Amino acid sequence: MSTSRTDALSRLQGAGRFALELEAVSRHFGALVALADINLTVRAGERRAVLGSNGAGKTTLFNAITGDYPPTTGRVRLFGEDVTDLPVHERIRRGLRRTYQISLLFDGLSVIDNIYLACRGVSRRRFSLKRPGRDDSAFHTAETLLSAVHLDDARDMLVAALSHGQQRQLEIALALAGAPRLILFDEPAAGLSPTERTELVEILQSLPDHIGYIIIEHDMDVALRAAESVTMMHNGRIFKEGTPEEIENDPEVQELYLGQGHG
Repeated sequence: MSTSRTDALSRLQGAGRFALELEAVSRHFGALVALADINLTVRAGERRAVLGSNGAGKTTLFNAITGDYPPTTGRVRLFGEDVTDLPVHERIRRGLRRTYQISLLFDGLSVIDNIYLACRGVSRRRFSLKRPGRDDSAFHTAETLLSAVHLDDARDMLVAALSHGQQRQLEIALALAGAPRLILFDEPAAGLSPTERTELVEILQSLPDHIGYIIIEHDMDVALRAAESVTMMHNGRIFKEGTPEEIENDPEVQELYLGQGHG
């Protein structure tokens, strides 16, 4: 752990504010209650998994946090600031990032160009009409992120030619652009091979300590290895919270979600 990373995390934690606070958050779609009275706090730098069966409300929870589908009731705070009524792009400016279940990439561009555009898109010069030179800081940042997600060998490949696993790695690089403070990963291991899942966990575990994240994941092995705390959801509500070990060994969790015989 570098000194700069430690200092960044200490500053965030020393401010005495949570990275994320949800206060009595609910989301209704007509008569359907997708989220019901969610109270959740995530510390700065914390890595949390949100688990639950299909329909438990996990993705709706992410949508409420990001502003894609704002809460029907309740409040959302990022690093102490109430962002409940702010649009998505304003939450991004405050350090929130998200990946989606379906890859959202520029297939006709190279890997490095995708990362560069992400870096440029969150910079103050994103609307400049001046053509950037090769000394543009966004190029250097893009190269750093390329290495962080283990895609050096695919640098100049078109995104359309990447494997599904490589595209998932690229999405993480895009989410890292622009100094994020909290990232929401929506099923990043979906469709990956066992080898690719192992590499995904390595990438997540090596992220800078001041960057916290919440991961939705159906693969329990990935989720429990990548997280230090776990929130279980059921029918739009928080069902259990604890450490990976506590959740894995909880009889009610095993009956509800893991199934009998889970070791």
